[in-house]
Amino acid sequence: MTDNGWSTRAIALVLYPFGAGAMAVNVFFASLIGSWVGLPVLSLLWSIGIGAVIGVPATIAFARHIRRLMDKAQT
Repeated sequence: MTDNGWSTRAIALVLYPFGAGAMAVNVFFASLIGSWVGLPVLSLLWSIGIGAVIGVPATIAFARHIRRLMDKAQT
């Protein structure tokens, strides 16, 4: 990576609340779809907790993608 601009870590830290929120919504809606086949619907706290956990790798992957786009735009 280049030293120009934000690091991948800084981008990930800024975007983490959005990534965790998006994952929490996705987990909740997935549990609603799962209820069609008899699975339980997750509570709000479970959805937020699982979203917070799976939001970490999702946000890191997205931050790397954004950093690559920033590097490409500079060339």
